[in-house]
This record gives sequence, C-alpha cells and structure tokens, in this order.
Amino acid sequence: MAKKHFTKIENSPHAMNALAKELGLSDDLTFYHVYSLDEPDLLVHIPRPVYAILAIIPLTPAWRRDREAEDAALGDPESYYRGGPAGTGSEPIIWFKQTIPGACGSYALLHSAANGAASRHILPGSTLEKLRDAALPLDRTERARLLYDSEEFERAHQSVAALGDTQLPAVRTGERAGQHFVAYVKVNGHLWELEGSRDGPLDRGKLDEGEDVLSPRALAQGLKRIMQLDTDAGGGDLRFSCIALAPRTG
Repeated sequence: MAKKHFTKIENSPHAMNALAKELGLSDDLTFYHVYSLDEPDLLVHIPRPVYAILAIIPLTPAWRRDREAEDAALGDPESYYRGGPAGTGSEPIIWFKQTIPGACGSYALLHSAANGAASRHILPGSTLEKLRDAALPLDRTERARLLYDSEEFERAHQSVAALGDTQLPAVRTGERAGQHFVAYVKVNGHLWELEGSRDGPLDRGKLDEGEDVLSPRALAQGLKRIMQLDTDAGGGDLRFSCIALAPRTG
C-alpha cells in the first residue's frame, strides 16, 4: 500500500488563515506577515500578544549538526516524550510526530492552535477540537496514527494546498526540500519549539508574564538561536519566511 503524501502548503497568512478556518480556529485570531524581527516600524502592524510564530527555515549544515547533537542528548525518543496518560500523564505540551510527508504546514498549524492561549479559540465541534480531544489520552505512536488516519485533517490540508504565490512542487515519494517548518508557542511561562520531525517538543526557556513569542527574549531563545548557529559557522544571509498568529483587529 502506497504511503500517504500531502501537497506542501505555503507559509503565508493567506494559506494559513484558510487552513485555520477549515480546521476550526476562531476568526478572532489571524496570521500576519513578519517583515522584520528587529525593526519596530515593521512589527507595529501585528497586535500583541502573539500566540505563535511559524517559520520555514533552511536546514543548514550548522543547524543540522545542532539538531543531531540535541536529539542524541535527549536519548531514547520513547523515554523523552511519550505523550498522554500512556506516558507521563501530565504533559504541558500536545505534540505530534510527523509521519505524513508534505504535511509539515498542517502539523505546525495544529501545534500552534492546540497549545497555549490559542487553544481557547478552537471552535466547538470543529476538526481541531476533535483531534485535540482525541489526542490527549494517546501516546506518541497512537497520536501519529490518529493524524495519519484522519480524513478530516487530510481534506482540510488539501483544500488549501493550492493557495499562495509560490509554485507548488510535484509530490514524489521520499522527496525532501531541505526546509523545516517550525512553530513556537508559549505555554506555562515557557517558550516551546515544536516540529514534527524532531523527537519531541523542545523547551527553549522561561518567558516573563508580559513576554510573548515575538518578544526579544523569545526570539533570542528560538528563531534567532537558529540564525546565530549559521552565523557562527560562517554562513551567509539565511533566508526564511515567518508569520505570526495574533488577535484580529478591525
């Protein structure tokens, strides 16, 4: 039986807002372009607090080495992160191991919406609510299977896959683009890095009450940390895309 593959989704407010609507996130929240990480004039259009940022980042040699070292230090993935009551029973983060090639954008959206303050904006009876509630008691393997088997999750993803300005690549078995879709959220006063291709959720450090995921400390512990790895290794201009999930205004 052929393995399931999804068409890749563009990391843009247009595509992600459409996906959020299909999955059942309230339109009280919306995604915004992040044009700069440092210039206040280019960030003023984003309301605060920011609940999540989603970024597509090239897998540079420096970041690859860092990822391999971190994952090795965590030890056995089954011991590091087990999931719900079948594992620790008191996890702060709901995380899904990605088993569907091409679906990284939908995993990032799910990680952003199912955790932290954004989860309070999930609509009753929606696909998001059903997936989140069904996932809570499951371990990591069962959760991965839950998403793999979900027809609603697949329909939502594929319904927005043609949106955006970037020409879509053909889907080929085993194809890898060398880009990684990473989500950052704040839960219980900590910044979490969530990516389905890692071995589990990564706690990137404490944030104060008034700091959101686009605050200077959160960026330093998260997205800018990856950028610094490449800079320290003598890399050039690291091109990536970034959007922010925040309250809708107007």
